[in-house]
Formats: sequence, structure tokens, C-alpha cells
Amino acid sequence: EGPVTYDLVSLLRDCYVRWPRERVEEWAWGYFRLAVQSGVMREEQEERFLRWFDLMGVQRHLKASGIFARLFHRDNKPGYLADIPRTLGYVVEVGQGYPELQPLATFVEEKVLSVL
Repeated sequence: EGPVTYDLVSLLRDCYVRWPRERVEEWAWGYFRLAVQSGVMREEQEERFLRWFDLMGVQRHLKASGIFARLFHRDNKPGYLADIPRTLGYVVEVGQGYPELQPLATFVEEKVLSVL
């Protein structure tokens, strides 16, 4: 068992493919409805669901970006560097929607993405 949104984020906010935000949210809400029907989630969790989804994505994308950098530095695999801007772009996009994440979004945008 793990976070209910982890696999969903892995599919809908993939590090290699970018889907339009509207479609991602539409698919995420479809998943939520199925999760409620199957007893995995409760209807009263609806308010928090998208937040959980977004925060799980931020954590996952920060981790993936670090792994991509490590693959370059340690394993001499430069191909993954091209995926870092897209992956960190998710962090910026989501972070701008949450006041508590705006400093992170600004940092990533101004100090990291600007020099890649």
C-alpha cells in the first residue's frame, strides 16, 4: 500500500510525455470517481484529492529530476538531461497554484530552469 495518487501521477504526469492540464484533471477526476465506487476512497475526500495528486506529483518530479542529474553525473548518461526541464516544469506549474509552494516554484524557475 502507498499513496493513492502515486500511480495516477506516474501515468498522467509522466516525465517523458506532457498532456494538457485540462485532460489530466479530467482523467484524475474519473479515477477519483472509480476509486470511490470501489471503496478505495471516500466521497468526502473529494476536496483534498486534487491537492494530494498535485503534491504527490511535486515530490515525484523533484525526485525524478535528481535521478536524471545523477544518471548524467555518475553514469555518464546525458540523454536524461533533456527530460529535466519538462519534469521541473510540472513543479513550477503546480507550485504556482499553491501559496505554500510558490517559493519553490520561483526558485526552480529562476535558479534552476533558467540555467539549463
